[in-house]
Amino acid sequence: MHLLLIFLLPGVTLYYSILIATASSSSSPSVLTQGSSLFVEKKDHLVSPNRLFTAGFHEIGQNAYYFAIWFSKPMLDGSHTMVWMANRDAPVNGKRSMFSLSKKGNLVLTDAGQRIWSANTRSNTSLQVQLLDSGNLVLSRLEKKSFLWESFSVPTDTILPNQPLTKDTVLISSTSLTNLSSGIYKLYFDNDNVIRLLYRSNEITSVYWPKPWLLTWDAGRSTFNNTRFALLDSKGHFQSTDNLTFTTNDYGDALQRRLTLDVDGNIRVYSLNERSWRVSWQAISKTCSIHGICGPNSICTYNSKSGRTCICMHGYKIKDHTDMSLGCEPTYDLYGHPEKYEFIKLPNVEFYGFDSDYMERSSFKECKKTCLNNSNCKAFQYTFNEKRASFRCYVKTLLFNGHYKDTPFNTYLKLPKSYVLSYNNFVGNKSGLYCSSSTIQLQRTYEKKSANGSMKFMLWFSIIVGVIEVTSFVFFYYITKQPSSSKTQTYLAIATGFKRFTYAEIVKASNNFKEEIGRGSGGIVYKGILPDNRMVAIKRLHEAIQGEAEFLAEMSTIGRINHRNLIETYGYCAERKHRILVYEYMENGSLARNLGGNQLDWQNMFEIATGVAKGLAYLHEECLEWVLHCDVKPQNILLDANYEPKVADFGLSKLFHQGVIENSIFSRIRGTRGYMAPEWVFNLPITSKVDVYSYGMVVLEMITGRSPTYDQPSDDNERLEQKRLVSWVREKVHGASVNSKKTQIMEILNPMIRGEYEKDQMNNLLKVAMRCVVEDKDARPTMSEVVKTLMHPEMDN
Repeated sequence: MHLLLIFLLPGVTLYYSILIATASSSSSPSVLTQGSSLFVEKKDHLVSPNRLFTAGFHEIGQNAYYFAIWFSKPMLDGSHTMVWMANRDAPVNGKRSMFSLSKKGNLVLTDAGQRIWSANTRSNTSLQVQLLDSGNLVLSRLEKKSFLWESFSVPTDTILPNQPLTKDTVLISSTSLTNLSSGIYKLYFDNDNVIRLLYRSNEITSVYWPKPWLLTWDAGRSTFNNTRFALLDSKGHFQSTDNLTFTTNDYGDALQRRLTLDVDGNIRVYSLNERSWRVSWQAISKTCSIHGICGPNSICTYNSKSGRTCICMHGYKIKDHTDMSLGCEPTYDLYGHPEKYEFIKLPNVEFYGFDSDYMERSSFKECKKTCLNNSNCKAFQYTFNEKRASFRCYVKTLLFNGHYKDTPFNTYLKLPKSYVLSYNNFVGNKSGLYCSSSTIQLQRTYEKKSANGSMKFMLWFSIIVGVIEVTSFVFFYYITKQPSSSKTQTYLAIATGFKRFTYAEIVKASNNFKEEIGRGSGGIVYKGILPDNRMVAIKRLHEAIQGEAEFLAEMSTIGRINHRNLIETYGYCAERKHRILVYEYMENGSLARNLGGNQLDWQNMFEIATGVAKGLAYLHEECLEWVLHCDVKPQNILLDANYEPKVADFGLSKLFHQGVIENSIFSRIRGTRGYMAPEWVFNLPITSKVDVYSYGMVVLEMITGRSPTYDQPSDDNERLEQKRLVSWVREKVHGASVNSKKTQIMEILNPMIRGEYEKDQMNNLLKVAMRCVVEDKDARPTMSEVVKTLMHPEMDN
């Protein structure tokens, strides 16, 4: 229980100060006593002793007022930041409205005599209302020095430092930045004792944070508590009984903070700096994963300049231009014979939830047929299930929570055939604007002997018209190239999914390439921050030898490659000679750095090996284009905050169309010494098996703790010539007798994992690695076979 602080006026007693505190005075009182009121016409306020907070009537529109608490000092734009409202859903007018403490001890807000809000309190003891330094408006008992009511126990959309969030308190977002009435998002303790974020509308309710498909423990939370209590302290540290903890990026004293459930459904901590709020922590980095923000039949897209945007799909139109949360509505008849419909593909787009039908091990044809025969089906999603090595079909009767997904999720939108035809022609025509040449040649021949004055006039007239047409064409191209120029760009954004940055934007984001975090043969990587505060890695490729058209073609393919074990690319820059990639920042750096620092336990290593295999299998076998990495090594395997691996630098090595990969030969050797397959040395055809070999070398390095070119000591500690890692491991494992095999395996293990590994997992992983590094490429497994063996070793026996 908080201690009540009474603001004493110099030279008077506490009793006398209470008696003279009256709201009828034109000056701001320090307390409100029983039988007294604050009047809207007089602009009466209560001010905290430290003068940081003010409570009173705050104008929020023409003749519309909230009784609220706000930070006293205005922001740079002159606005005040409100932290609590008594009547957010029922504003009062600017005359005859008052906030009163009745003689019976009830706090009441009235509008022209009509009660709008009440604290529902009652007491026979002496009471008073005061605004504390913490921003807490309290109704206190003078005799017992305790609170009968406090604003901290009934928050609106914000909690302040040291304000508890409990099982009895919830945060409700505002409807919009200008409409502060109760919105569609809720932060609360659920019945399982976990803090959750909930989207709620008249038709739909769904939890979206923590991720609903994760088990509680997998989301880093715990249900084993019965207190349901959370608190943000004054230094910026948050702790909850469900194990949710975080620290703001400006941890320390002397800052004013607030935690707010924003109108977009995200929780953010804001810190006040020079009369401006800046985000110091947020719960959800990918804001398009928040449910309901774009309404039905809409896709959420995001870029750092314009922020989040809601886009209606082809065949749909905006329902209400003033409120995108209402979504889009179809422009065609929803019901008709199956033969009237066809599908358009939306790459890497998912609509979460509302599956009317789900089929495991389904073919694409079966999935499509199921949707066509269901009059309520609006789309179907078709994706590969890695664990079961089969395809899944999801039939959608409601297209909700549309967003881009970082795994290979494709949605097939059901539309009338005429719409599908117009969509394909539309995108095809748009793609035609990206020509390799801006000059149009008119293939015409004329016979000179037939030329006369009229023909010359017509010739010059045609040339002039042609020049005008070309000029108009080029002008139209650059105008429509801007993201907001037309709906055409909207549909192309759905197809590409990431942003083209200018070089100036890259320089600003990287602080003029100030902080280097890595380098390799391909380029140097810098740390950067986008305008939306996302931390990113910015890879500045060495001076481009590749043309812009070729680079953009490869970027188009990379933009459609998404997998949880592949680094997510946010965008690129192709300006003059600059070739730059922008991708997600990985907190734990590269696998090479973690192996050298002995940061990983056995379970981490096994999960990293499995995750890398999944990522490479996706590149080799599941992409629209087949991709060979050609430089798989620990430096190109990055680890996120949970040590989940993501393969980097996979896009610019080589792209293949399906069906021609086996005949492909590179013009030059690629890769890193020690990890390169024999095919490079002997000038043999390069296939996906070069990545399999490199993967095996990485796994051997993880198991042994030795690099592929390490000088191995002999058993009798005498000096020997340098041996390759593969030969050394093979000699130890296969050259040992049955009785000494366990001892020999122990000798090759990284000292940091001896005695801590799981025997069956180790043997399985070692067997996989040795199969991957055989000389004969045809004897090596594919990456999908590697995944299957690691996850289901019993199937490989």
